[in-house]
Amino acid sequence: MAHRLPSTPPALSGFTYVRPLGAGGFADVFLFEQNLPRRPVAVKVLLEDIVDENLLRMFNAEADVMARLSAHPSILTIHEASISADGRPYLVMEYCPTSLTARYRREVIPVTEVLQLGVKIGSALETAHRAGLLHRDIKPSNILVTTFGSPVLSDFGIAAAVESRPGTEEVFAMSVPWSAPEVVDESVSGSIAAEVWSLGATLYSLLAGRSPFERPGRGQNSRDQLKARIRRAAYTPVGRDDVPAELDAVLARALSRDPAARHPSAAAFAHDLQQIQHLLGVPHTAMELAVDEWATAGAAVDFDDDRARGTVRPTVSYESRRPARARAIAERRPDEGTILAGSAPQRRMPPGAKLALYLGGGALLVAGGALTTLLFLGGN
Repeated sequence: MAHRLPSTPPALSGFTYVRPLGAGGFADVFLFEQNLPRRPVAVKVLLEDIVDENLLRMFNAEADVMARLSAHPSILTIHEASISADGRPYLVMEYCPTSLTARYRREVIPVTEVLQLGVKIGSALETAHRAGLLHRDIKPSNILVTTFGSPVLSDFGIAAAVESRPGTEEVFAMSVPWSAPEVVDESVSGSIAAEVWSLGATLYSLLAGRSPFERPGRGQNSRDQLKARIRRAAYTPVGRDDVPAELDAVLARALSRDPAARHPSAAAFAHDLQQIQHLLGVPHTAMELAVDEWATAGAAVDFDDDRARGTVRPTVSYESRRPARARAIAERRPDEGTILAGSAPQRRMPPGAKLALYLGGGALLVAGGALTTLLFLGGN
């Protein structure tokens, strides 16, 4: 099936468009140059003709979740979010030149690199879980690589709360090759155990060059065929000579059919990966977890917020001074300049004066010909 062309890039104040980066089902991503501070950024923009309450709810949640979590070194950084002049919501994010989308199918990724990535992304997930948030779409294409070669978790577009409120409608969205059996069966829309499965399936893919339940040959990996194998969850070893049996055992536990048999947390999974690093005699990758005070700070993400949250407009009412100024202008004498209500008459500026700025005492004086306007800026 042919891919559609990217939509028209938005006109954003303070940003210069460079080129498209990718097109998806709900949004396009463009490379922009931010003018101040000067840096390349990725701008994700929702498609104009499909924006509805559900998409706005997902967009707001993604922006709020990423803002909450992006201080973590292994989660993509978000810089700002708003609505463009043509009405499309957008996110401005850290620009990452590459991802793991297809790399694992093109080349053999070293075991040490996969272990390091697993600990880093496991730390990111553990941090999200401690903040009460689920990602729900962990897969190779959602792990980007920064300019400095570090993996970061991206795309929180279908994120959800760990503890959903009673009566909340569940949204089932899945990337089948990396989804847990209970998600495939739509008995659970997301859980910590399902996130452990997806991370395990992602690491398996990076090592094996295919997702865990793919089979060689054409016509063997339809959506329904993959679902049937995932429901059985019969683990097949990676099949690489440099992958130790202990690592296969860790992945097999993460990919257990029974959620209770998996690692109890992303941190426990990452710790087992550190044990494999110790076994191989390579340096341990540090687990980077937020302090407890951070997890409880700030308001919880509102996953029901479907408002179009764009440019802030003032809501404080104030009394207009236009009538008073109009009366003052009408009553002025020929030898006086323009008088603001409540101020003393000012002397006329010389006819040739164009612009004079007096910042002393907090006053700004603008003059043009015979007309002088005095604006008080509240100086000391």
